[in-house]
Amino acid sequence: RLEPQRETGKTLPEKDLKTAHDGVGHRARLRQRLADGGGEALHDHELVEYLLALAIPRRDTKPLAKALLREFGGIGGLLTADWQAIGRIPGMGDTSIAAIKIVQAAMLRTLRNEVAEKPVLASWQALLDYLRADMAFLSVERVRVLHLNGRNMLIRDEHMGDGSIDQAAIYTREVIRRAIDLGSAALILVHNHPTTPLFITLDHAQYH
Repeated sequence: RLEPQRETGKTLPEKDLKTAHDGVGHRARLRQRLADGGGEALHDHELVEYLLALAIPRRDTKPLAKALLREFGGIGGLLTADWQAIGRIPGMGDTSIAAIKIVQAAMLRTLRNEVAEKPVLASWQALLDYLRADMAFLSVERVRVLHLNGRNMLIRDEHMGDGSIDQAAIYTREVIRRAIDLGSAALILVHNHPTTPLFITLDHAQYH
């Protein structure tokens, strides 16, 4: 028995239709678990699987989700992986990569807003959460400079560059010049340690 495939007008074999119907039922069960119990009701691979299913609706995305988590060492590594690295995984195209990266972008925007709304020194944990979400799982060292005003409010978060697995260059003259341009009262220099995930170093400098 053959059924029409809406997008192209082609037909699907019966075994493929059965797989498609089974996938619809599986995704409906994932959706219901999410609705009833929130994200904690789903395993990491199920979160990624459902996300990919929104981008690739006619495919069983469970094997792909597991392959991604295995390649990048977990959901944190997957979300922070760069576009090209994710694209090297068979089965990942621009649409599915965008689905992954838009989640990271929304997460970082939320965390950054929490940092920006109050003095940094009064929201230290929120700052660490934001920086770890962006940098902790990177495979190379990244340097960024946080510019603060006289009330220790974040006025600019600048990515200064990426390096290798154990070093990254930063040019003091450029940092100071930028601080003068922005009228920064204090700076926080931040870099990650790719060989020690979740470890972030912050160095604080006050100007008068």
